Amino acid sequence: MVKDNEASRFAVCIHADDGALLTPRRIYSVLPDANAARSNYIRVIDDEGEDYLYPADYFLFIELPMEVERALLQV
Repeated sequence: MVKDNEASRFAVCIHADDGALLTPRRIYSVLPDANAARSNYIRVIDDEGEDYLYPADYFLFIELPMEVERALLQV
């Protein structure tokens, strides 16, 4: 199921300009950032392990079962 709101904690990358920072088809953890959302950006933990702003249209928000979310957050 795809969602597009701040309640989503995860998103799948569907586009990346820099392959060193984002990997298409990879699931990313999304951090809440209301200011970024107003500018159509989201804050994700990228491949370097840093939180950074990326255009929201690079991602599709996803809803995962709670067990999957817990497992991803532990990694």
